Amino acid sequence: MRIVEIDKYSGFCFGVKKAIESASDLLDSGKEVFCVGDIVHNEAESKRLNQLGMSIITIEQVKDIKGGTVLFRAHGEPPQSYASVEKAGISLKDATCPVVLKLHQRIKKAYAAQKEQGGQIVIYGKRGHAEVTGLAGQTNNEAIIIEDESEIDAVDFTRPVELFAQTTKSPEVLRKIVDLLQQKCQAEVKWHNTTCKQVTGRVPRIQAFAKSYPVIVFVGGQKSSNAKVLFKACEEVNPNSYFVSGPDEVKEEWFTTAIDKAGVCGATSTPQWLMEDVAEKIRTIG
Repeated sequence: MRIVEIDKYSGFCFGVKKAIESASDLLDSGKEVFCVGDIVHNEAESKRLNQLGMSIITIEQVKDIKGGTVLFRAHGEPPQSYASVEKAGISLKDATCPVVLKLHQRIKKAYAAQKEQGGQIVIYGKRGHAEVTGLAGQTNNEAIIIEDESEIDAVDFTRPVELFAQTTKSPEVLRKIVDLLQQKCQAEVKWHNTTCKQVTGRVPRIQAFAKSYPVIVFVGGQKSSNAKVLFKACEEVNPNSYFVSGPDEVKEEWFTTAIDKAGVCGATSTPQWLMEDVAEKIRTIG
């Protein structure tokens, strides 16, 4: 039988694990749970919790809920979401990642200081991403969102700048943005490396893992930004890396009889049980 090993550093990060446990505890106690948005960017895990009774809603639907508990996922929510739940009089379980919550506080404080001196808050992140929506909410949605260094001209170079980053973004791209701002800006530039070390630290670890196997099968959700980053890291060191969302997507042609071992890894939003299912599927091939 082919040897298939799962990367011990892959799987839920602390923040996602905390949110999943919060949802599971509420469901186990018999409570009706309404999660604002997908609890995690992994379709299989979201489906599992949905089958256990958790409903996915938008923040606009909170006003129509008559009972149960509203859950805020790890990505965090803007202040308006908290106000909506309070107005509706519904119980709230806030499972926002502690790292993200701390970033909310830092951005809110920086926004107040920059507003006094005519400055601007810049957030390096994915426009429309749940976490970025929550971060921008701390600035009354006045923050300038840039997705990479090519969008640097959205910044007013004549005014002070304070830069933050979405926790799951690339530290290398952040550094490029900082360098460009320092070159172009005529006023003070402050910046903070707010990428999550638990997440960004996975790149060298997953690359070391990917180098150790002739074939790598990466398990991740199609909506996950982190999955895209980590899979790209695998591809950089091992061209025989394949992205799947579940065991049904594993293809026999990836494995010849000469390949006696394979590695399985995943994103910070990938559950352990799903990686185990994929590993078992690989073992049955050939």
